[in-house]
Amino acid sequence: MAELLSHEEIEEELKTLDPSWSGSMVGLKRVIQFSTFPEAVHFVNLLAPECEAVNHHPDIFIRWRTVTLALSTHSAKGVTSADIDLARVIDYLAASQA
Repeated sequence: MAELLSHEEIEEELKTLDPSWSGSMVGLKRVIQFSTFPEAVHFVNLLAPECEAVNHHPDIFIRWRTVTLALSTHSAKGVTSADIDLARVIDYLAASQA
């Protein structure tokens, strides 16, 4: 099973991610606003294969032009390095669509 990150480790990692990330030991969250609904869906379609490749999947909520992503490692009941790694992928894909 993946090892949970400490509160301090999560705080340090959040400093290296896009400033729109928030989080605690329970999970990480980012809300991304796109210009159009198709752009929001396109972003999710780009993200899906990346998640499949690492077998780690965020909770995704799409509301019109807004995509909300929540990350946690359910089997560990909190945040692990897999969540930080996926947050970096999300940041990269979001920046590439900007």
